[in-house]
Amino acid sequence: MASFTELEAWKQSRKIRNWITELAKTFPAEEKYRLTDQIIRSSRSIGNNIAEGHGRFHYQDNIRFCILARGSLSETLDHMIIAFDDKLISEATLQLFKVDHDNCLKILNGYIQYLKKKKSED
Repeated sequence: MASFTELEAWKQSRKIRNWITELAKTFPAEEKYRLTDQIIRSSRSIGNNIAEGHGRFHYQDNIRFCILARGSLSETLDHMIIAFDDKLISEATLQLFKVDHDNCLKILNGYIQYLKKKKSED
């Protein structure tokens, strides 16, 4: 692929990032340097790591960055659970996020498996 922007994993991470950015605007001001900052950072990190891995020369480097992206995806889910526990979002909002989370996780895991296969072919 010519660009990371063509990767389905990155496209899904972009969807999550944009959704989280809009959602975080609804959080109270006292959360600005706590949960709001953390959830925005972790959601951005998903796509950032996919992009950085794509730019690496070796499959193993790409795999490593995709695993980091997967960790950031899990971190974002944890922040959403905190937002729910703190009554900043509804259960319906959390469930909507879980659908996007699970979809992104599935795509990312598939991409990691693809990279591992390509690595073993070299």
